[in-house]
Amino acid sequence: MSIILYTTFCPRCRVLETKLKQKEIEYEEVTDVDLMTEKGFMSVPMLEVDGKTLNFTQANTWINERA
Repeated sequence: MSIILYTTFCPRCRVLETKLKQKEIEYEEVTDVDLMTEKGFMSVPMLEVDGKTLNFTQANTWINERA
């Protein structure tokens, strides 16, 4: 499973980072704002799971559903 957290280390980004660590979910962290802009992201954090992009709310739900 490929998981990428697009972050600028904002408070909401840190929430997702903490939750991923608590659930012991391995992820890659991307901080390249130019890349985020190219992908069309208008806000962060964004979580990409196997190519599917999730916004903050969707990412929270996805993480909370993990064992």
